[in-house]
Amino acid sequence: MCLDDERFMEMAIAEAKKAEAIGEVPIGAVIVRGGEVIARGYNRRELIQEPTAHAELTAIEEASRRLGTWRLSGCTLYVTLEPCPMCAGAIVLARIGRLVYGAADPKAGCAGTLMNLVQDARFNHRAEITAGILGEQCGQMLSAFFRNLREQKKTRDQ
Repeated sequence: MCLDDERFMEMAIAEAKKAEAIGEVPIGAVIVRGGEVIARGYNRRELIQEPTAHAELTAIEEASRRLGTWRLSGCTLYVTLEPCPMCAGAIVLARIGRLVYGAADPKAGCAGTLMNLVQDARFNHRAEITAGILGEQCGQMLSAFFRNLREQKKTRDQ
């Protein structure tokens, strides 16, 4: 673990809160290079009706634009939830050097929980992984969001 991991994960949590404020699943991401945040992202799937509008992909796209390259080696991606298969694949394809995530995802996690696409030796790139940074806080945010959705649905159905 890097000394700045918690600080950058707190920034990812702030991005997740932006998603939550607009009714999206609260997942946020930041990409850091050389100690500087170069990109941010949060879930916007419902807002723009785009299945690929995940926090990680939004941040990867912004980082690529800002750096003028799709190769993000030397960058660290901080995300509040373990990446899904799509985002894990994008991490590999973007050559991100390090992935740091908060909460594990037992339903779709592809950085060690269901499988580990990010470090699969069959690919030509693998990222270092640090898991569980502020994981309890990240997990609680997601649990509260889904609990609230269930309560709203229950109220509507009555």
